[in-house]
Amino acid sequence: MRADLFPMIHVILKKGRADREEYKFTRAFQIGRSAECDVQILEEDVSRRHASVDCRNGQWVISDLASSNGIWVNREKVSEARLHDNTEVELGPEGPRLHFKIPHETTMPLHSPSAPAAKGDHESIEAYARYYFGDASEKGIGERTMMVRKAFQGVRRSQRRSYIWIIAVSASICLVAVTYAVFKHFETEKQKQLAEDIFYAMKSLELEFAEVLALARKTEDIETIKAVEGFKAKYGSLEESYDQFVDSIGIYDKTVDEKERAILRVARTFGECEINMPEAFKKEVLNYIRKWQTTGRMKSALERAARQRYIYPIAEAMQHYDLPPHFFYVGLQESNFDVYACGPETRFGIAKGMWQFIPMTAEEFGLKVGPLADLREPDELDERHDFEKSTQAAARYLRHIYDTDAKASGLLVIASYNWGQGRVNRLIRQMPEHPRERNFWKFLEQYRESIPKETYDYVFYIFSAVVIGEDPALFGFDFDNPLLL
Repeated sequence: MRADLFPMIHVILKKGRADREEYKFTRAFQIGRSAECDVQILEEDVSRRHASVDCRNGQWVISDLASSNGIWVNREKVSEARLHDNTEVELGPEGPRLHFKIPHETTMPLHSPSAPAAKGDHESIEAYARYYFGDASEKGIGERTMMVRKAFQGVRRSQRRSYIWIIAVSASICLVAVTYAVFKHFETEKQKQLAEDIFYAMKSLELEFAEVLALARKTEDIETIKAVEGFKAKYGSLEESYDQFVDSIGIYDKTVDEKERAILRVARTFGECEINMPEAFKKEVLNYIRKWQTTGRMKSALERAARQRYIYPIAEAMQHYDLPPHFFYVGLQESNFDVYACGPETRFGIAKGMWQFIPMTAEEFGLKVGPLADLREPDELDERHDFEKSTQAAARYLRHIYDTDAKASGLLVIASYNWGQGRVNRLIRQMPEHPRERNFWKFLEQYRESIPKETYDYVFYIFSAVVIGEDPALFGFDFDNPLLL
């Protein structure tokens, strides 16, 4: 069933007479002890992934995920059960109780709220016949359907019996055409949904194995290396499946504008799902590209990075922490690749260096802050001005955000890097933790009016710079892609 047709379900976790937690969903969700679950319950009776709740044909259903204590409804253990308004479920015979409320409970249609589903069989053809050639006086049907019904009934009344076969043939052709068109539409929608499922499964898997990967960087033990290799193999297989779905959907079709394809590719690079990219995002990126075209700042900064031989070490540092080398462009927006840059005074202190670390974050990621930390001037004893040390610290910091608050969303990483100590992180942490619900598209959708203008500009300037950098000539720039090392 399409997620946008799910009815609302309320989940109430009872912890006592007065103590309880409430959740609301209009999509499938999981319950368990793991932080990846949408409803996390940290109790011994609850398995890591205990149960899942999904909507089938408009009816919410809870299913046991092979948990150790099972799910219990009315004191009976069940593998799955339909949920109705005011259903209570226990996670284990004496485990935590969940109370489900479904306002305005009803059974939803499988596909369109009005048109019948395209199954491609005899039942589907009959459904279309009833739908498009039924009673023209019926209420609640669309204007176009009404027009088709009236036309058909007018022909039926006016034609002689000898022409009935013509009508029948015409109707059959119409039905076949409509059925095929609807089938293709839903087939494409199904492929898009499957592709999104694979994409966010990749993101979840990446986060789940983040600790293993971190351990693999620090140790040489065989078990850790095997775990990492197994992860990479599984991840690569998911990526191949995702690519196949993207190809079948035609996201990068030749009919798509070349500049739009460049934007889609960069979104994918930063760990955002290009399939559900908002149209408004594409337009905004083109708007910021035009802003770059009115200034020589980008070219000048890239020339400085090349002259000082910063490009390769930055890209290498990012890749060492399994980040795209394109995070290189954070240094462009932060300081124009100036290691001696000093920011304005803020309540968090003065940011310094190419990566504009404030004192607290610098020390957290291993940099020594110099005695002139309170002054807006370079300090030779301050490691924020040390290119190699500060670049390694920046890569570690970006990876930390990627694995924690950003949940593998590269653009949320960038937003958090800009204003992680303030309003931005508070907004991000209000979002559900699963990558499907915590990503930059959802961030824009939910908090567009709350995002500080500085952060909004920051993300779009960096993203648009990366798009330009991948093919400068396409956007009228006369330099080469700096990351083609």
